[in-house]
Amino acid sequence: MTERIYNLEDRLLEYAARVIAVVEHLGNSRAAAHVGDQLLRSGTSPYFNHGEAEAAESPRDFIHKLRICLKELRESKRALRLIQRVQLSTKTGDIQSALVETEELIRIFAASIQTVQKKLVREEGATPYGESGNEVGSTFGVGRSMFDVSELGVGGAVP
Repeated sequence: MTERIYNLEDRLLEYAARVIAVVEHLGNSRAAAHVGDQLLRSGTSPYFNHGEAEAAESPRDFIHKLRICLKELRESKRALRLIQRVQLSTKTGDIQSALVETEELIRIFAASIQTVQKKLVREEGATPYGESGNEVGSTFGVGRSMFDVSELGVGGAVP
């Protein structure tokens, strides 16, 4: 069993390293190269953008940079699921553990954004992104469930 990392910077460093290892073990097909390149960009981005967030110029800038991390993590999740679905790697355990860590990081960033937004609302008395009050992670106020066909009994219910 591996030791749990609680420092977010270190955890993101380990996540980026894990993503690199996953990409390095993909096959040599054109599809593997394409999806691997995409995963390499999105999966290492949160580590770098977290550094940008630490140097944010304002609470709104901090939220913006955290949202970039969240967006990249969600993209990484999709790339990992695609790699898993079309079996671009034989290291299924590595893919699954990367997916689990991606989900945990998504939850951490979503909660962090909500916390900072609530603090900003208390301090400024206004919503951080205009009057719409969009949910965290949804630029247009459209929740994931609006597109989740598993609720309708169509397809598999994959988180």
